[in-house]
Amino acid sequence: MKDFYESPLNSRYASEAMQRLFSPDRKFRTWRRLWIALAETEQELGLPITDEQIAELKSNADVINYDVAAREEAVVRHDVMAHVHAYGEQCPAAKGIIHLGATSCYVGDNTDLILMADGLELIRRRLVGTIRQLSVFARTWKDLPTLGFTHFQAAQPVTVGKRATLWIQDLMMDLADLDFCLESLGFLGSKGTTGTQASFLNLFDGDHEKVKELDRRIAVKMGFNKVYPVSGQTYSRKVDSRVLNVLAGIAQSAHKFSNDIRLLQHLKEIEEPFEKGQIGSSAMAYKRNPMRSERIASLARYVLAAAANPAFTAAGQWFERTLDDSANKRIAVPEAFLATDAVLMLYENITAGLVVYPEVIRRHLADELPFMATENILMAAVKRGGDRQDLHERIRQHSMDAGRRVKQEGAANDLLSRIAADPAFGMDQADLDQLLDASLYIGRSPQQVEEYLSEYVDSLLAQEKAEEVISSELRV
Repeated sequence: MKDFYESPLNSRYASEAMQRLFSPDRKFRTWRRLWIALAETEQELGLPITDEQIAELKSNADVINYDVAAREEAVVRHDVMAHVHAYGEQCPAAKGIIHLGATSCYVGDNTDLILMADGLELIRRRLVGTIRQLSVFARTWKDLPTLGFTHFQAAQPVTVGKRATLWIQDLMMDLADLDFCLESLGFLGSKGTTGTQASFLNLFDGDHEKVKELDRRIAVKMGFNKVYPVSGQTYSRKVDSRVLNVLAGIAQSAHKFSNDIRLLQHLKEIEEPFEKGQIGSSAMAYKRNPMRSERIASLARYVLAAAANPAFTAAGQWFERTLDDSANKRIAVPEAFLATDAVLMLYENITAGLVVYPEVIRRHLADELPFMATENILMAAVKRGGDRQDLHERIRQHSMDAGRRVKQEGAANDLLSRIAADPAFGMDQADLDQLLDASLYIGRSPQQVEEYLSEYVDSLLAQEKAEEVISSELRV
């Protein structure tokens, strides 16, 4: 057991894949890849860098002498220069050309952009996996009527599948935002200390085209098809804010879903998965608490709060750069990714094992359906020759009396019996029972499910490889 603090995002919640992505080792290996890309491209564009120097850099790219870097940073108080020194110690022939013309943000900012792009790809795969599972759920239950709720008060019926399309649609919006953000994500490239590329212009003897080509080629080598055309020393910190706003959007959708599941589990209509040996409460052995949905809400709230950090950072930058972004973004950006990863792992896990209780759903609907059928009853009675205004007042009175009896006496809803006994309606119990088919009150819910999935979701899922969905096994 460790005797120092460790983030629960590492020890309990986020996946190993996301933890590795934002690990120090991944960061420093990426720094070395960037230094290699810089040296290679400078050589391609005519600078006197030898094949032997580049080969030396490549041979030591993944063998990082962390002890040397730590020792050097304790002296120079500069992480980039510490690693330049450590790399140079391993590559004596290439020592003089490592980081040539670059500033710290060449490795720091470009690495952050690479990691965020890779993080968004990982989040995207989880998002698609969740949409896929929810679409199966929606189709399976598209015809099952259930009480709709407004203000968490019984309202016109919907279907279980129709409600699921609301969850899917939120995630589809998030996916569209993520894809747009990912597509528009650029690379800082090689911009120099204030973004003017002056050092590189000097290296290339004033050749502007070579400086521009250096920027472009390095970006391509690192997997980007565009660079930000202008920058200060850093890429605009609005980029971080845009990315975390995408994560916050996912958190909003997941939180809403978790709220619905928690309420439905209270009603005993739908439950999240509950494993054979799982304990709901240390005191109340009978309980089946919706702990996974609660954890989604908890972690999603963290992401929503974390998204404010890069907004304040972007707003607070001075001119071409200021360093009050550094410590904040080292924490806020990776942890927002880890928390969103954890949220979607939970979301995937829950949707893979949702348990529906149709009989409970039907019972709850039956308790409220007589009230909802009153409009149809009114129309049927009018067709039989009744007076619409008189019948409306009678239904209002019967409804109030029946509702009072349910609430004050805990008795069954006897509204239909009251109407059947009222000669003004001219209807017996059999006539009324025909108007209590729940499918008469769900509108186009089944059709809306099929139309939405067919027109908007299926085409997306057909383009995605289901086998690429990442495991969502929970760690606790």
